[in-house]
Amino acid sequence: MTDLDAGTTDPDVAAPAGERRRRSGGRAVGERSRLPQQRPWAQPRLRYKPTEVVSADELESIHQASLQVLEEIGMDFLDEEARNLLAAAGARVEPGAERVRFDRDMVTERIKTAPPSFTLHARNPEHHLEIGGDWMAFGSVASAPNVADLDRGRRVGNHADYQNLIRLCQMLNVVHFFAGYPVEPIDLHASIRHLDAVYDLLTLADKPIHAYSLGRGRITDAMEMARIARGIDDETFDREPSLFTVINSSSPLRLDTPMLHGILEMSARNQVIVMTPFTLAGAMAPVTLAGALAEQNAEALAGMVLTQVVRPGAPVVYGGFTSNVDMQSGAPAFGTPEYMRTAMVGGQLARRYNVPYRSSNVSAANAVDAQAAYESVFSLWGAIMGGVNLLMHGAGWMEGGLHAGYEKVIIDAELLQMVAAFLDPVIVDDDTLALDAMREVGPGGHFFGAEHTQSRFRTAFHKPMISDWRNYETWEEAGSPQAPGKANSIWKELLNAYEPPPIDPAVAEELAAFVARRKSEGGVPTDF
Repeated sequence: MTDLDAGTTDPDVAAPAGERRRRSGGRAVGERSRLPQQRPWAQPRLRYKPTEVVSADELESIHQASLQVLEEIGMDFLDEEARNLLAAAGARVEPGAERVRFDRDMVTERIKTAPPSFTLHARNPEHHLEIGGDWMAFGSVASAPNVADLDRGRRVGNHADYQNLIRLCQMLNVVHFFAGYPVEPIDLHASIRHLDAVYDLLTLADKPIHAYSLGRGRITDAMEMARIARGIDDETFDREPSLFTVINSSSPLRLDTPMLHGILEMSARNQVIVMTPFTLAGAMAPVTLAGALAEQNAEALAGMVLTQVVRPGAPVVYGGFTSNVDMQSGAPAFGTPEYMRTAMVGGQLARRYNVPYRSSNVSAANAVDAQAAYESVFSLWGAIMGGVNLLMHGAGWMEGGLHAGYEKVIIDAELLQMVAAFLDPVIVDDDTLALDAMREVGPGGHFFGAEHTQSRFRTAFHKPMISDWRNYETWEEAGSPQAPGKANSIWKELLNAYEPPPIDPAVAEELAAFVARRKSEGGVPTDF
């Protein structure tokens, strides 16, 4: 068994968080000098006008249809406390029924208190994220039940791979946050899994994190762990969003109890709700894109209203996740032209309500092949030109979310770096206009040896991790490397060079003590 099989890449990784030491000496420096070049950690900004797929009148029609759905059909809320809060706020709830109906004026007035932007705080202040406006943040793959790589194939999610995927995404500068568990660590018992999983996110990495809304106990544990990890008191935690959760409605038109508990607990403490209906056209939503978007919008608005009823001003992100199914098999399809268009319209709707927007980088491919690449490019382009602020599943999503791929993490990181470079501004000034260089070279010359080129050639252009620009003969002499194999080598190199981010020993001790205490208490019952 190799170190990677065992789930560790360095003897220090397995040590308790408070006792970890940073490696020093020639080995680490040498390893890092051989690593593929990455862009520095930075948040991209959308410097282009988002694509508007539908006209203002058509967007208004979707909005009005959504309000009509909430007013006439309503939505089931499977939690009495949530129903009572909504009834007190003006919604119509029949005694003993789960259906909630909303007057359209209530919806439009309540969502006005949602903030247009906010800061999502990380354990490491250098990794705080701005969410909203033209800011963009890219997240890891999340929630996959299986994991795969070229060496060992597809296998059930486990703790060792879970930890290694955290380490890998920590090493990638273009992955700005953890969108959830990169793969489900199924070998950890469900009653205490969230404790170990969140602990790993907070100690093996120092970027913003997500916690799952699987009942009150799990989400309140995660909030307390996020607070401890940042070394702040309750008042500061309630003032500074430090954790986010995705709330998925059970389409069509239903919010279940665990999800509602997530809204109630997180919004009460000013933490981030990413309200995301999972609407598949032809299955859980109408087969037409306009109908599917109207349903998505109705469900998103209903959840957003509840966040503002719980705490006006609590941060909420509008989530779009409408795609289609293969009408022959019923299987979800991703990275489709339909997904691309709904991603862009989702951005239009989020901007209409003046809240941040979430979308995803997704693919239905089962292998790291051309399909995996072109579906991700399509879904990414829909999200980016839709004006996404929070990109979920940015690196590693495969098989419609059923497995996380090590090589796909690297290939997606390549795509995300290219997107970030595409979003760099074009600088136009006396220096970049290069008139002196043109005078130096003159007609018929070349710019390779010009001082203007020599002083800039190392940083002039985007440098890829995987793309191979050599001619055929040179490439063939090098062994004819192809993208999946190169990605396989890169993730191994990055894991071998991984070092855990520093953490204050007192914070690490308090965090470990909290986990130990909650485990001794039995964690959380598996029935939520």
